[in-house]
Amino acid sequence: METEHRVVLDDARTLSAVDDDAVDLVVTSPPYPLVEQWDDLFTDLDPAVETALDDGDGDRAFRLMHDALDTVWAELERVLAPGAIACINVGDATRTVDGQFQLWPNHAEVVGRMRDRGFSSLPEILWRKPTNSPSKFMGSGTLPPNAYPTLEHEHVLVFRNGDLREFPPGDDHRYESAYFWEERNEWFSDCWEILGEDQHLDGDGTRERSAAYPLEVPLRLIRMFSAYGDCVLDPFLGTGTTTVAAMVAGRDSVGYELDTAFAEAIDESVDRVPALSERLAGDRLDAHREFVERRRADGDPPGYEAENYEFPVTTRNERRIRLYTVADVAGERTQTSHRYLATHEPY
Repeated sequence: METEHRVVLDDARTLSAVDDDAVDLVVTSPPYPLVEQWDDLFTDLDPAVETALDDGDGDRAFRLMHDALDTVWAELERVLAPGAIACINVGDATRTVDGQFQLWPNHAEVVGRMRDRGFSSLPEILWRKPTNSPSKFMGSGTLPPNAYPTLEHEHVLVFRNGDLREFPPGDDHRYESAYFWEERNEWFSDCWEILGEDQHLDGDGTRERSAAYPLEVPLRLIRMFSAYGDCVLDPFLGTGTTTVAAMVAGRDSVGYELDTAFAEAIDESVDRVPALSERLAGDRLDAHREFVERRRADGDPPGYEAENYEFPVTTRNERRIRLYTVADVAGERTQTSHRYLATHEPY
């Protein structure tokens, strides 16, 4: 199996390299309005943002920043195939503007704008990023009433474009892409506890501008909401985490990144994919084998045999599951884009 991956170093407000109805899944994390590290980016997109912030008009700055993101959501409306899913990871902001501290509900604004565009809003996931810092509270510490809960979670918003997606009966790609029963029970919880990603970027301020999410987040979403050979889009690619996840998961991908300073980091991320994919596939099968042993010890072994592996599975739909690893990645790079071809082998 081969998958194709394109990285376009351009503005995602016009996804000109993506055809209508060509995307099966969007997995992305945009810059978060009113989180200070992205003020300059939003100001570059619309100078009126800086004016609003200088004037202490937080509501106007908030609206203008979301107006900039809304041009990307308009493109998603065009490129997503009927029945396709969009997963948007976004965090709310806490900030003092014009002397008043408050929370700015980015997730609610995105939900409203996506619904206005005709997307169906599905149950979301809260991604908790806990910290053990003893000073993690905000406000006046141990004195009521002016302390605030610590903001330790982000929202993974889930939307569908139209009705349920349809597949041919017994579709090979869909059934090979099945997840294990025990994975389903963990992944489809509405609260994930996954530590945030350590950044390993050097020079030119790229670390401060990346805020990359950990691989586990897009990898789960891709396995949950797409099948082998599907096309995954990330219009805010950053260091290339979604591209790596799509390669590991055996999906095609397209990523847009406005900041060309991330180009080298994307290449470095892709270089690690073959070894990474083998380790993750092994971990996944080992975890299932441990699950089987626990069920056997409890006197309740899974009742179906996997067709491609020598272990049982819990449900009929899991019988044809097949994992792949990336044997090789070939790439070519121009000033404005990267293209990678990944060769996958059954594991």
